[in-house]
Amino acid sequence: MERKDTKVVKIGDRIIGGKNPILIQSMTNTKTEDVKATVEQINRLAAAGCDIIRCAVPTMEAAEALTEIKKQIAIPLVADIHFDYRLAIAAMEHGADKIRINPGNIGSKERVQAVVDVAKERNIPIRVGVNSGSLEKDLVEKYHGVTAEGIVESALDKVHLIEDMGYDNLVISIKSSDVMMCVKAHELIAEQTDHPLHVGITEAGTIISGNIKSSIGLGLILNQGIGDTIRVSLTGDPLEEIKSAKLILRTLGLRKGGIEVVSCPTCGRTRINLIELANQVENMVADIPLDIKVAVMGCVVNGPGEAKEADIGIAGGVGEGLIIKHGQIDRKVPENQLLSELRKELLNWNKE
Repeated sequence: MERKDTKVVKIGDRIIGGKNPILIQSMTNTKTEDVKATVEQINRLAAAGCDIIRCAVPTMEAAEALTEIKKQIAIPLVADIHFDYRLAIAAMEHGADKIRINPGNIGSKERVQAVVDVAKERNIPIRVGVNSGSLEKDLVEKYHGVTAEGIVESALDKVHLIEDMGYDNLVISIKSSDVMMCVKAHELIAEQTDHPLHVGITEAGTIISGNIKSSIGLGLILNQGIGDTIRVSLTGDPLEEIKSAKLILRTLGLRKGGIEVVSCPTCGRTRINLIELANQVENMVADIPLDIKVAVMGCVVNGPGEAKEADIGIAGGVGEGLIIKHGQIDRKVPENQLLSELRKELLNWNKE
């Protein structure tokens, strides 16, 4: 696909826009004031593949905690600000690499200007965020409800406000829990601005519903070449967001690296606990830096044939299973050694 060429923005040591790789974001669910817990979660997310992390900054104590947090993490940090412009300023003074604000709830134009002045002085990007749930009443009335057109107009009004203050180091985020409204809004705004876009479906839901909504929404948006950073918003462990985001990008051909695990849906021929085994394989390969496909099959009858499109696979049977390479049976191994033998093969993959 041909990606939209947006402005380049530097966030800490990461570069977005300008057709640079799409980066994965997540958000901590710890109290930012709790430095130890926040740092531990950020570092776990970074190890899983998170490129940029966002932290809520609801108090001055949280803003001040950013100094110590920044010392102990290796990925850029975005401070999420609502309502109090002084928190945005404090967050930047304490090391935030980017701030996320909605100028509409920060207060007067003078307060927005105060935030912009500090951002300009420190060359810190501002993410202008607008959600469908906070759309201004006049835009709701103008468009006879909450619409994609209203979301886009709201976002661009705020972007133009900051641009008129002499600052254009901006990223735009427009979100809705309505998947198709969100898709349409991104299509519209991509035609009207060249600022980088952060893409996500807000309030997507729990693991199942959230993943489905995010996969459809992000897939439709990204497949049009729109988007520079993404987040899969889930109600649950943020680590699940990273797994899902990586898989979405890999499925669309927008990111290489990482092992893709495929598995059969099980049937009456299955003679092992395939569901457990497939999950074990998925967890086991998470730390192995290979760009290959691994198949996990439930029987030795169809396993080799169904795994032929994978680089390597395993097929389970009663008491023993098969190691399969490029669709050909390599060898039989005891059932209880399938996982360990597969890991050995993967760790030695580039030595063959």
